[in-house]
Amino acid sequence: MDELELETLTAKEFAPFGTVLDRDLAEKRMINEGTTERFHALATADTGAEGGSAILSLFRGRPRSFPYKITMMERHPLGSQAFFPVTNRVWVAVVAPDDDGRPGQPRAFRVPGDVGVQYARNVWHHPLIAVGEPSLFVVIDREGDGDNLEEIGYPAPYVINEP
Repeated sequence: MDELELETLTAKEFAPFGTVLDRDLAEKRMINEGTTERFHALATADTGAEGGSAILSLFRGRPRSFPYKITMMERHPLGSQAFFPVTNRVWVAVVAPDDDGRPGQPRAFRVPGDVGVQYARNVWHHPLIAVGEPSLFVVIDREGDGDNLEEIGYPAPYVINEP
């Protein structure tokens, strides 16, 4: 069993897999007569393949127990998927490059509780990993016809020892 070290999440390191949704990286605009700060266009949802449309959902993730074994990955070939925490708790994002149609060596990122990520279309990632307590996430992804979920297991698990 290989151990995955948790990496610090940066826009540069995460770029091959998608977009970091961080207010500090966004264009800031004052709106509503100067009473509201808008963090403009953190990401653009990629959901139009095969007639799909963007939907907004709320997910409640139950916390995982650590050490945690990464035994499988999933991807969505027809649309991106963005996760932004509502509860301010650290969480973990695990992604992998494509290795000839299968998930390659995974990378694990410790994500601050006020930062989200958007997995690009067709990027291998692990399902939501909440840490410590149940956590709420706003999720923007694709609704529509077509097969938009592929799951593949690893021959041997990878382990994350601590969040």
